[in-house]
Amino acid sequence: MAFHAEEADDVAAVLRYAPAARRAAALYVDLADELLLLDRIEEAAEAIGRGLELWRAVGDRRSEGDATRRLSSVLWHLARGQEATAAAETAVAILEPLLAGIELARAYANLAARRMMAARHEEATEAAQRAQTIPAAQNAPDVISDALDTEAVSAFYLGRDWAGLMERALRIALDHNPHAAAGRAYCNFYSLYGHVRQFADGDWVYADGTVYCDERDITTYATFLRSERTKMLEQTGRWDEALALSREILDMPALAPATRVCPLNRTGTILARRGDPAAWEHLDEAMTLAEGTGEPLQIAPVRLTRAEAYWLEGRIAEAAREAELADDVPDPGDPWLAGALAVWLRRTGSARRPRAELAEPYQLLLNGNGEKAAQLWTDLGCPYEAALVRLDAAEEGALREALSTFTELGAAAAARITRQRLRALGARSIPAGPRSATRGDPLGLTRREREVLAEICAGQTNAAIAAKLFISAKTVDHHVSAVLAKLGAPNRNTAAARAAKLGLLS
Repeated sequence: MAFHAEEADDVAAVLRYAPAARRAAALYVDLADELLLLDRIEEAAEAIGRGLELWRAVGDRRSEGDATRRLSSVLWHLARGQEATAAAETAVAILEPLLAGIELARAYANLAARRMMAARHEEATEAAQRAQTIPAAQNAPDVISDALDTEAVSAFYLGRDWAGLMERALRIALDHNPHAAAGRAYCNFYSLYGHVRQFADGDWVYADGTVYCDERDITTYATFLRSERTKMLEQTGRWDEALALSREILDMPALAPATRVCPLNRTGTILARRGDPAAWEHLDEAMTLAEGTGEPLQIAPVRLTRAEAYWLEGRIAEAAREAELADDVPDPGDPWLAGALAVWLRRTGSARRPRAELAEPYQLLLNGNGEKAAQLWTDLGCPYEAALVRLDAAEEGALREALSTFTELGAAAAARITRQRLRALGARSIPAGPRSATRGDPLGLTRREREVLAEICAGQTNAAIAAKLFISAKTVDHHVSAVLAKLGAPNRNTAAARAAKLGLLS
């Protein structure tokens, strides 16, 4: 109405409708921000779209640029990476000709984040630093925290000091209470610790971050932290816990597409290792969403998981193809990802060779020092990776160690390959698979897990279960997690109800 009034030279109508449009635009844009924090991304997209349309109608270029910057963030959560980057660039282009204000500082910080996610780390660093130099940013702790956060992540991938920058980003956010900036800092801090397998060092970040985000209803970042947690649980062999947490996340209503990638990939990874064909429905969706982001650090890991899944099924040509597709992704400057890529290229028989610096355990393996590589993986707390290294060895003792680990983890597909290689070596007395009682259980519950389930149904605590069954409390924790995962239950009460419904304790 404001637009048409202006076109009709109806001054009275302009004065009536333009202020109303301005008020509505501001409300829609602010609503989008709140919906984004609640992980209600589709609603956020609708709100920001209406707000942006109104700002354009009233001709407010500064507010239009700011709304375009917010649209960029919404598009990223929708796994529309190229559109998100384009919107970020458009926001800067709209705001740069105007007198520099806080809107331009935020636009540079957002552009830095988009370039960082696209692995354009030098450009991301430049944009992040530029955001901090705009005078208006000095009184905006959210901008400074966000820019430092992005700069820290890019520094990590550029091989520079990053921890100090990330600590500053988090401290500024906590001291001045821009909640979204604090949530993002917790997420990226925890992600980087996990990326270099410094799991113990990152525990405090996860613990503090989830409490902080949960208490403030910052659902988006609380969910992302838990999504990152599934990586740690999978890598350290706590697969039932990883599956339970992944299912809990994936069952959330209106979960942002970008957030689905990690739990989908974790679920697909573990199911593939257990020989469950349901892995592919998760890996197919993960691949579609990862491709949508356009981000190397989303696409390549899913490709490598798919390469492993094909390899475990004996489909070597398809496995090699997936590994090579991962190799086609632009190099994000990550030695851990480069190491995994190099190993899977070799494992699947590809003729391609490493093109970047590799993390130490991968480099040791490729240099022919498999036992040292396996020990390093063990020291890092990654039993499956250690067993894979031993599986690569054509030596009976190493294969038997690998088989023991695979059996303990429930990695049936890898265990099958290990038994095949032991037979090819002429080994005798090869340990069999899971007990027949476990195979016969409709949910795959072991005898001990059934005992624990009975105690859960009786309302017993973990400490009471440990005392009754003469096992440690930590072992009970693992059994409870396994039972919940196999029942697909988010908590003990639900597990008890489902057990009763299925007649598991009759």
